Amino acid sequence: MENNKRNVLLIVNPCAGRTKSRAGTFDIVDKFSSNDYQFSVHTTTCQGDATNIVRKHYKNKDIVVCCGGDGTLNETINGVMEMPNRIPIGYIPSGSTNDLASTLGIPSDIKKATDLIMDGHTNSYDIGLFNNRYFSYIASFGAFTRLSYSTSQKLKNKIGHAAYILGVFKDLKSLKAIHAKVEYDGGVIEDDFVLGAIANSTSVAGLIKFKTEDVKLNDGFFELLLVRKINPLQAPLFFKRIVKQEYDGTQIIFLKTRNLKITSAEPISWTLDGEFGGAHKVSSVHVLSKAVDICSPKNPLFIDDATSNSSENDEACTDDSTNKE
Repeated sequence: MENNKRNVLLIVNPCAGRTKSRAGTFDIVDKFSSNDYQFSVHTTTCQGDATNIVRKHYKNKDIVVCCGGDGTLNETINGVMEMPNRIPIGYIPSGSTNDLASTLGIPSDIKKATDLIMDGHTNSYDIGLFNNRYFSYIASFGAFTRLSYSTSQKLKNKIGHAAYILGVFKDLKSLKAIHAKVEYDGGVIEDDFVLGAIANSTSVAGLIKFKTEDVKLNDGFFELLLVRKINPLQAPLFFKRIVKQEYDGTQIIFLKTRNLKITSAEPISWTLDGEFGGAHKVSSVHVLSKAVDICSPKNPLFIDDATSNSSENDEACTDDSTNKE
């Protein structure tokens, strides 16, 4: 009977958000224990640890569940993408913003998010490959993009998303344009940009919002947003226009692409899923269609959701027979 139990690898980031992941671990374990799961629990101790945990403990697991912020999910996805069989990923959000969880429809309540994982429904989700590193929902450079990793964890734990808002006003005073050549499907733009972002989400850092009708999470395309150089005195106005999704196609550019290459004379610092992604003169992004399965509810942001989640996929969190090669 023991062999019939579903085997879970649970990864917990005890520093995410307002430390609720640490306290919530007991609730997660209690729910899994009372619902015929067997599991191993591992806590992260440093950046990149979630990826290493997946590498070391992935074998014979039916599902990987991570509890933390978007950065923890990013590391978990990077670990799963390295494996020959990509088992489903369960995400229990406990970070400061949790953009992707909101897009996917995953509850912020730890108990409800755990219930969702045990329900067994998954959606296939597009993943981005940035040079040699995977990201789940955002790769960006320029204004505001470094706030997620430059803002102190102590401040984020104390005041949550408001910490990012404080950083925005500070960044507005010192906008720096970056000259770059942007090559995307069907076009090239070379200019000075204050912001560039390629995303697969309806929200970035809780600040940049995309219209839900413009975003599909498994269509093989990511959304590209570019903002050309502006006068710093005009920055608040343009920031307001971005928040309101007012893209004029000239100063604020919005389009879809499967591939992206950005070249610059000086290294550009990137942010990947809220973490520092390195500084590069040449950066390439490729969309990997339906690369992973994430435990999440039925969602109109997924194309053909009813079709792609057949009876076999409904069992994906309990049976690894649907794993991708």
